[in-house]
Amino acid sequence: MSQEVRTRRRRGQGNRSDPRAIPFGNDTGEEALKEQDSRSAAPASDVSAVHAPSETAPHVTGELIEPGRALALHDFTPPEIGTGERLIRFAYRLGIPGSMLVSPVGKKSKLRLLATVTNPLPGDRVAGTALRAGHFLVHGAKTPIAQVDYAGAARVSPPIERTVHAFTWLTDLDACAPRSQVAPIAERILTAWLHANPMPPARPGKGPAWTVGNTGCRLLHWLVHAPLILSGEKSLRSRALRAMSETARWLDRNVGHAEDGLAEVAGWCAIVAAGLLLPDGKPRRLYGEAGLIKALGDVVGEDGGVLSRSPLAQMEAIALLVRLRACYQATRREPPKALDAMLTLLVPPLLALIHTDGALGSWQGGWAVDADDVAALVEASGVRTRPLRDVRQWGYQRVLAGKSVLLFDAAPPPMPRHARYGCASTLAFEISHAGHRLIVNCGGAAGAGGLVPVRLEQGLRATAAHSTLALDDANSTAILINGAIGVGVSQVDIERRTIDAGGSSATRLEASHNGYASRYGLTHRRILILRDDGTELRGEDLLLPTGRKGKRGKVSFAIRFHLGPDVEIGVSDDAQGAGLALPDGSYWQFRASGCEVTVEDSLWVDAQGRPVATQQIVLQGLISRGGGNFGWLLKKMG
Repeated sequence: MSQEVRTRRRRGQGNRSDPRAIPFGNDTGEEALKEQDSRSAAPASDVSAVHAPSETAPHVTGELIEPGRALALHDFTPPEIGTGERLIRFAYRLGIPGSMLVSPVGKKSKLRLLATVTNPLPGDRVAGTALRAGHFLVHGAKTPIAQVDYAGAARVSPPIERTVHAFTWLTDLDACAPRSQVAPIAERILTAWLHANPMPPARPGKGPAWTVGNTGCRLLHWLVHAPLILSGEKSLRSRALRAMSETARWLDRNVGHAEDGLAEVAGWCAIVAAGLLLPDGKPRRLYGEAGLIKALGDVVGEDGGVLSRSPLAQMEAIALLVRLRACYQATRREPPKALDAMLTLLVPPLLALIHTDGALGSWQGGWAVDADDVAALVEASGVRTRPLRDVRQWGYQRVLAGKSVLLFDAAPPPMPRHARYGCASTLAFEISHAGHRLIVNCGGAAGAGGLVPVRLEQGLRATAAHSTLALDDANSTAILINGAIGVGVSQVDIERRTIDAGGSSATRLEASHNGYASRYGLTHRRILILRDDGTELRGEDLLLPTGRKGKRGKVSFAIRFHLGPDVEIGVSDDAQGAGLALPDGSYWQFRASGCEVTVEDSLWVDAQGRPVATQQIVLQGLISRGGGNFGWLLKKMG
């Protein structure tokens, strides 16, 4: 499935905006919507009417951005090395043991760790305390340590499998108490895991313990948190060191068979870390650095966004590189310049998805990751930068206006080979104001298996779980099992403008997608206009026929606005609007044109991965195959 994002901006004064651009001002909203209706009286199928010039339209300013290929790959090259090191790397890639390449007559060095790594990332103290009490705590759900099948024969939910087999829990355990108190717990779990997994299998995929992603993360955590698992009995210490060495050799052979690009990056990071911290590791390090740089170039787009378009995957990529850099620091060796360049590239897109409360938006299976967790990761990266407002290749638009932040998904879903929890969220938006979320997406599909039931995973990835328009209760892109996605949206056109009129200014976003074109002959276009003081958001959703001759009949539609967890709502007497009250005492008005406003139940997944009961505004009805348009307004009152 090919994907494309086309972006345009206007430069200079005098260009007139589309007459369907919704005006903004100090009115209460209803009058402006009536004016909008009168201006939108032309049939939606009449394309010339939609784009006719207007003498009363506001001026627009901006800069021209050439159309770009969605999620284009960034080119990275391996670090420059001498001829001798290139020969060593080539020989190691052919399978010659590292000991034969660096030691005289192939004499093996004693198996030991060459340095102690300082953990660069804080863990979750609550999850660590739960481990001390005898439970794995994963997204709010407790799993007794004694009941875990470490061999992986009895499959559990993916989040629990990842926590157990990737040994991410070591970071949490390290954060909750002094090492002397938590090391025995780590050793008990490690002993049980090694007993269930005495030898690596011949190839990946033999259970969750031996996927490349989990194996790479496991080895990296073993090396970073070695004091927790190597401070006990000598027999366990020797067995753990052998397991590290065997796992590194297994990754050498199988890293190219990873389940996806980010899993391959995890495998290469572990290979490089083992090359730094285990004896005779120079050939492995040289081999791993070249593979890692290439893998990063294949998984990260031009503007720094990972190709899965998931903020959780973005955080994982940053965390992997931060831990690997700590391994370099422990051995007093400079990492390749490309790794620091990649960290510098990865952080700004992540910051682009942060709301006014400092936490993340809910996109592509992610949830509202806590502000402290995001801040700790960014601080550990050492990158000091501002958010990108126009992450063109990654596909998200960010508008900062006064105390408000608007986030807009203006790109196709990720390609199937990159999707982990692919969502049909094209043209969905979120908006927050002064630390409170007004309109959100449900989010949390990647956490299904904790307190979020697994049966909800596909529903949380659906178009209806996002604040956008859906036709006939169908997804704009097909949602498949196991995080996969099918056909649907393949092209998005996006235009961003700055509008000046009457002494006020605003940012105007206009985007359209073709996800419903083949099935219903309609293109969804959405226009969002946010005042620069952040107190007014105007929107219009248009359904335009894709051919010259519209199809007959009608199709149902629903435009959903999922409300934040702190929003209290009351529908107006005329059923054309609703009042939204926030905990800080502020009051917002929502008005709709041409549709009755209804309120339905919804849910939102919070920072701990827990489902929170919320509500949603729904505009729904039947529309002709010839198209139509629906305007709406969200305005802060008082």
